[in-house]
Amino acid sequence: MSEDIAWLSTAAAAKRLGVTTRTLYRFVDEGELPAYRFGRVIRLKESDVDAFIDNCRIQPGTLEHLYPEAADSKN
Repeated sequence: MSEDIAWLSTAAAAKRLGVTTRTLYRFVDEGELPAYRFGRVIRLKESDVDAFIDNCRIQPGTLEHLYPEAADSKN
């Protein structure tokens, strides 16, 4: 019943997220994205990266602060 874990390098995980490796390391360091150290190598579970992507999804109606002039014209 044990499933093989699909591991990603930091470069592959950063590419999948569309960010730099420096940004990826910040996500890891701030506890937003789990990572694992095997000796001198850092790896991320593909499933954790996919879950991180899903958790970053923007909910409709949460970006009004980015275009306040459009919200003001409604009133």
